[in-house]
Formats: sequence, C-alpha cells, structure tokens
Amino acid sequence: MEHLVSTATTMDLRRYGHDDLPQIRQTLLDVHADAYADDMDDEFTQRFSWFVDHWGGNPGFSCVIAYDDGEPVGFAYGAPSTPGREWWSECLSEPPTDASTFSFSELMVRPKWRKTGASVQLHDALLADRPEALSALLVDPDHPKVQALYERWGYSKVGNRQPFPDSPNFAVMLRPLHAPEAHQNGGTS
Repeated sequence: MEHLVSTATTMDLRRYGHDDLPQIRQTLLDVHADAYADDMDDEFTQRFSWFVDHWGGNPGFSCVIAYDDGEPVGFAYGAPSTPGREWWSECLSEPPTDASTFSFSELMVRPKWRKTGASVQLHDALLADRPEALSALLVDPDHPKVQALYERWGYSKVGNRQPFPDSPNFAVMLRPLHAPEAHQNGGTS
C-alpha cells in the first residue's frame, strides 16, 4: 500500500495492488453496497463481488481508495489490458500505434461524498504514472451525466460494446494518458 497526498481536501488517498485484495475486498464491497443501496435488487449489481475478484486477480490490478478521517469515501480500480487483446480496438477502423491500455474498471463514491471532487481525485490518482498509452472504460448509456463528466476529463466515445448478454450496450471511451493537458479537470463529481 502506498499513501498519496490529496491537495484539494483532507482525503487520504491510498494505493493498493493485486496482493492487497484480501485486505481491501470488504471495503470495496461495503462502498459498493452504500453507493448502490437503491439498486441492490438488480441482478447485474449483485454480481459486483465477482467483478472485484476478477479484476483483483489480475497481477497488474491497481486500486486507489479515498478515506476521510478513516472512513472510506470511494475507490477507483482497473488493470492493464493484455497486449494484443485490447477489447476497445473493435470500435476503431485504425488503432493507434501504441495501443497499450489501462482498463479503468470502476469509479465509485459513496453518496455522502458525491459532488465534493472525490471522483476526480480518485480517477487522477489511479492513472498517475501509468506506463500505458491509453485509458479505456465503459459507461452505462443510462447515465449521460457520467459520460459527459468523462468527456470533460479528456475521454472520447469511440463506439459501443455489450460485454455480457444481460449488460447494457455501454459507451466505449478512450483517453490518451501522456498527451499534454489530456485531463481538463472539469467537473467535481
């Protein structure tokens, strides 16, 4: 675990990796349960523990958890894509020269801390110092405000993808990680 300093608020940002999953797994599940308290009857939402184990099982898994006076505020996590298997490339007619990708899987903030800047801090801390050329993520089309937020953060929609038969047809979004001013720091979700 690595402690990161947050300059915008008093949040304590902590970075974790694959070997830390047993230590942080319940925290991720608890934050998810609070963030999705109204949607826990949804079958796809109920499978969140499977996603935590799937992503956490990747040796390159990276997670940042924000704490406010020791209480978990939210988290962001993902992992590098397997080279040559960039799932988003099916949306482009011509993939970039360097297609190395960090798959940004989850960004979740508990209701009490929404609209405080926590999400941008978690996002930026997770992607800080990533060696990959791109960050890729999926956004539920039922959440256009979330897609607009990612667009303000430098992502562009490149297509749609339905990763599971019972999942939404998500918007596929990409962002270069090393372009000057790639992140606009717009929005405070």
